[in-house]
Amino acid sequence: MIMKTSRRQFIQITSTAAIGAVAGCASSASSATVARNWPVGCFNRPWSKWGYDTTLDGIQAAGYPLTGLLTRSPADPFIGADASPDYLTALRAKVSSRGLKANMGALRSRHDVPVADSIQEMRQQIDNAKFLGLEFILTFGVDKPAQYDHYYEVMAESAAYAQRNGLKLVLKPHGGGSGAAEEILRCMRKVGHPNFKIWYDAGNIIHYTGKDPLTELEPIAEYVTGFCAKDCAKLKGEVMTQFGTGKVDFLAIFKRLKKAGFNGPIMVEGVKVGATPEETTANAKANREFLERVLAQV
Repeated sequence: MIMKTSRRQFIQITSTAAIGAVAGCASSASSATVARNWPVGCFNRPWSKWGYDTTLDGIQAAGYPLTGLLTRSPADPFIGADASPDYLTALRAKVSSRGLKANMGALRSRHDVPVADSIQEMRQQIDNAKFLGLEFILTFGVDKPAQYDHYYEVMAESAAYAQRNGLKLVLKPHGGGSGAAEEILRCMRKVGHPNFKIWYDAGNIIHYTGKDPLTELEPIAEYVTGFCAKDCAKLKGEVMTQFGTGKVDFLAIFKRLKKAGFNGPIMVEGVKVGATPEETTANAKANREFLERVLAQV
């Protein structure tokens, strides 16, 4: 699983990355696949206020080969149940035209409607994700305890449907019913399907619970199949920021994930949003380079 790199190979990789800054996204992909062989991508969230075309240009320029469809807008429902076939076809072409690959789509599930209606909406989103060639679909859990059982039932059925369609259903820590290890383990137990795993978010653990993300990772590490990269300094603190400015110990967390057999991907979400798309892109590039330096030590 671990790729060992000689000094000569390291020099070659570094040279390729430098050339890629001029030559384009082909070598960007090699620079963003680091020594651990864990793919590093970027969500669309940092550029969302400037539109999706600008977002894709920024992700490409920042050197990421992968993107995730996280923050939707009225113009871009992504895998939403209301996404039309024409929209999905155009979306797939937009991503491909930049030499990028989308690997994840965020789900929106309702739990104040009949279970059958919620399941039908989930199935439509899963079908849309399959059309786009995604690998993962991501859920955030629910906040209201009165909706927990509804959520578990919908996710159990959706995990099975996703598996039949070649997709992996994953849970992102997001407070409430997915706040930290105790709540996440309860979700895992209640959903009870092998196609329901975790995309860990250390920054969210701090933001929503104030708990230590390394401690909270320990009992759930074996279930983690993706990592949402954000930093955070305190409970309810800012998460759209630069890595190394908060309390997330990325090196310790990645070492624990390595021990558990983690194989990526790592998807950057937290980036300080600048005054311009270009400034935001520079910040996204800096966070990618931060991760590469950390991962070289894992």
